[in-house]
Amino acid sequence: MALKLVKQSTIIKIALLLAILASLPKTIFLYEMISQGKFSFSAEWVMNTLYRLIFSFSFSWAILELNANIGYAKFKWSTRVRMVVLVLANLTVLVAALTLFKFLHPVLLDTEITERDNGFLKFTYVNLLIAQFFIGRILRLQADKQESRIENEHLKQESLQNELMALKNQIDPHFLFNSLNSLTSLIRDNEEATKFVKKLSHMYRYILQSGEGDLTSVKEELKFLESYTYLIRTRYRDRFSIDIKIKNEFLVERIPPLALQLLVENAVKHNEISEANPLLVNIFSKEGSIYVENAIRPRNTLVEGTKNGLLNLKKRYSLLRKQELTVRTENGIFSVELPLNKVT
Repeated sequence: MALKLVKQSTIIKIALLLAILASLPKTIFLYEMISQGKFSFSAEWVMNTLYRLIFSFSFSWAILELNANIGYAKFKWSTRVRMVVLVLANLTVLVAALTLFKFLHPVLLDTEITERDNGFLKFTYVNLLIAQFFIGRILRLQADKQESRIENEHLKQESLQNELMALKNQIDPHFLFNSLNSLTSLIRDNEEATKFVKKLSHMYRYILQSGEGDLTSVKEELKFLESYTYLIRTRYRDRFSIDIKIKNEFLVERIPPLALQLLVENAVKHNEISEANPLLVNIFSKEGSIYVENAIRPRNTLVEGTKNGLLNLKKRYSLLRKQELTVRTENGIFSVELPLNKVT
């Protein structure tokens, strides 16, 4: 999800206010002139005031933009690394601004900056930097809080929409299970058909239960996947196989329900499954993640579908685990990585 940026209008208003405050000594001097009836505005004085005001505004805008937007939108670093980089970047901008100010002053105003003004300039800009650093952090926190509030509202709306859709498509579970039990009694003598119906019943029960929670254990997901792949093998026989190698330590980790099933189904839908080209799906754990991989052999005929399955899984994974799926296509292998490392 793209980071919500602090509005430029907000940054510009604050930068302008800080620039005016930085020019306060000049403002006080102007007030004293007006109050004493002395209106001796020289061109040099006006140019010097405008120069300082514009420079202070530019410096304030750059520091606020760095600490409120750029430092968060461009790179995804840990909090500690980000703070170190931001501090160094702020100091770099400060040094560059002071150097540029002293270089342009004689060029634009035709006067050298005095030692007294140079010391006052450093004092003013250091204080500006400190104030802007914290203001930028506050603006960033406010934007993040607003983004989180909007995201939670979207989740509530999606949850209500999903509940409504579930109600529209709901079938009485008792009726379906009773029907499956009746079918089992009719085909009791056919062991293979009976097993098929039991697997189908287990799948339906798991799907119903998965709607009660956002996450399920990898162990429970694998149990469901075993029932699903049994149905697939019933259709494709030896042309379809699945190899699962997941370490026991990962079985207690929690993932969105039907995540592995969707990836296996995706492989079945989009790849040729024949005697010449059987489909093998590999599911294994490695370095804190679960990988689902298969060789890419596109079907000759396209399979109808919403094409939203993988996109939906990415979104669910991001919202529920605050982590991102990684999809790769390399050397004729389609691979999806589901990170399971602890979210800090």
